[in-house]
Amino acid sequence: MAVHEGHRQRLRAHLVEGGLDSFSDVQTLELLLGYAIARKDVNPLAHALLNKFGSLPNVLDASIQELQAVPGIGENAAVLLSLLPQLARRYAIAKNQVGTILDTTDKVGNYLVPFFLDATEEQVYLLCLDAKCKVLDCRKLFNGCVNTVAVSVRRVMEEALRHSASSVVLAHNHVSGLALPSREDEDTTRTVRNALETVGIVLFDHIIVAGGDFVSMAQSGMMARL
Repeated sequence: MAVHEGHRQRLRAHLVEGGLDSFSDVQTLELLLGYAIARKDVNPLAHALLNKFGSLPNVLDASIQELQAVPGIGENAAVLLSLLPQLARRYAIAKNQVGTILDTTDKVGNYLVPFFLDATEEQVYLLCLDAKCKVLDCRKLFNGCVNTVAVSVRRVMEEALRHSASSVVLAHNHVSGLALPSREDEDTTRTVRNALETVGIVLFDHIIVAGGDFVSMAQSGMMARL
């Protein structure tokens, strides 16, 4: 036990001195597991997790059930590991409070990317802005592929009108890892834009997110061609 405790103390000292950027993936998992598993050498468990899931991001994206399938990983450790991506997402979103001015495409895209950080399925968000491009609201409207919006335009319009938005941004993610707009994305954009125009609200952009990247349909010129 003393040997393990000494190793954990050295890891913490290493963290204080050099930060997490100085850690390997194994050391990062060792540090985390040390807070959930007492009186045990967690180095073999860190290696086992990386061997099973292939990378640190894959470990942290795994479900609690998948993590517990690794021998030696109990509920406490699984919950701690699975909590981290959710915590990172909440932190990133909390930094972008209502009232933020989003007057460029880059600002809009960077604001929206954190909402999809831990998404394992397609999701659709609506960002409402006032006449000065100040954030009024941003909320998830749907789970599932974006073409569900085509049959739920009423929900989009209700949210935009409820917040007295001057303009809105539609955003969804591609879990495939490619942020390129599809034909369905184009059809949905046209449908939503035309419906919003009838009530005097501008569809400012449609942002497609994949991982930490995004594509703006307005910036790319696609919306102008619809």
